[in-house]
Amino acid sequence: MNILLVFATQAEADILRTIPGLAYVGDGVFYGKHKLNVLVTGVGGISTAWSMKQWLDNNILPDLAINAGIAGSFSRNLGKGDVVMPVSDCFADLGIEIDGKFKTLDEAGFSDRNAHPFEDGLILMKNRYFEKFSGVCPTVKSVTVNTATGSPASMERIIEKYNPDIETMEGATFFYICSREKIPFLALRAISNYVEPGRRSSWEINLALRNLAGKLGEILNIL
Repeated sequence: MNILLVFATQAEADILRTIPGLAYVGDGVFYGKHKLNVLVTGVGGISTAWSMKQWLDNNILPDLAINAGIAGSFSRNLGKGDVVMPVSDCFADLGIEIDGKFKTLDEAGFSDRNAHPFEDGLILMKNRYFEKFSGVCPTVKSVTVNTATGSPASMERIIEKYNPDIETMEGATFFYICSREKIPFLALRAISNYVEPGRRSSWEINLALRNLAGKLGEILNIL
């Protein structure tokens, strides 16, 4: 298989070097007979969109794309270091404020919440690889934001509107591009922190990255 691995940061991409069985041949990375194309996009949806489109326009479309990285959790049922598989995502802060209240673009009448690739305002992971790997780790609902949530008001708004398990800054962009390009995809996220005001000192990024490497290696082995 020809697999595209998409990471936001180099620190996340570096987990590959800890996965047993990877072979580096020239500029290529291989796991058995699978070729792994590694793309580091930069943080956020804009960087992800530009980097992915540049890569896809200049390479053969992959058989599978995998987005891997860290995430913040709204749910206390998830522990720091837990690895989860987002199965739905959306652009949670893309919209309009009217009379002090946030409305999504479709709520404000500017888009259709069921226009491809959306279903009821969400982009869903629906492909044969999801069916194959859905039992490897817990599945979750994700939202994508441009600003990591850190205030009680923002937390309340997102939870009330979307009731998500986790948030990232790139996930929905990855879902959107893969869906529009008809590329089967998976996403893996390791919980580095809880979504809460302040408390950056409590983040467990190294733990999250170690566990993410283990789960990504497990998926590559099953492939």
